[in-house]
Order: sequence, then structure tokens, then C-alpha cells
Amino acid sequence: VQLQASGGGLVQAGGSLRLSCAASGRTFNSYAMGWFRQAPGKEREFVGRISRSGGSTYVADSVKGRFTISRDNAKNTVYLQMNSLKPEDTAVYYCAAGADGPWDYWGQGTLVTVSS
Repeated sequence: VQLQASGGGLVQAGGSLRLSCAASGRTFNSYAMGWFRQAPGKEREFVGRISRSGGSTYVADSVKGRFTISRDNAKNTVYLQMNSLKPEDTAVYYCAAGADGPWDYWGQGTLVTVSS
């Protein structure tokens, strides 16, 4: 599975962005999908995940109420809708795919910069 993340950019605090992660292959719905981020000088942080069917989602407390994960299995794409962005959300955002447990595949990352 190859993953291609996109949608990053520069946004003012309080604004919104939607990240997309497109997957190659025909087995997209065999994988749970996750989003992670890494800010400069910091360790990678888990943002959230969505189940294979999209029926179950989970987001970290740091983004709860502001970020939403969804997926379209017909389009082999997972989304991260980010609202009420804060400067501390500035990071490179990565998508990942996992069949059972560990995250097996990673995208290349897309940079989100939130200005104050």
C-alpha cells in the first residue's frame, strides 16, 4: 500500500484545513487508518484513527472536538478535518495504514503551519 498525504498549508489560528490521504491498491478497506503529526523538535504524536469500515473513530484529547477523521473506501481516501486550528497544531502530518495492530505503511507527510 502506498499512501499520499496532501492538503497541508499555511492557515491563521482559528481557521480550518482538510487533509487527504490517498491509498493505492484494492485492499484499502482492509486497513485501519491513522493520522500522526510531528512538530519541530518534538516526537511524533498520535492524532487519531478510523476503523476499516469507518464506523469507529478515535482522536487524541489534544484535538478532540476540533479534528474529525473520516474515510471514503470507494475513493481509497482518508480525511482529517481540522477546525479551530491553533499555533500548537503546526506540524508535519502523516497518515498510516495498519492491518492488525502495528502501523504497516506510512505516507510522506504534509506540512501544516498555523500562524498566530
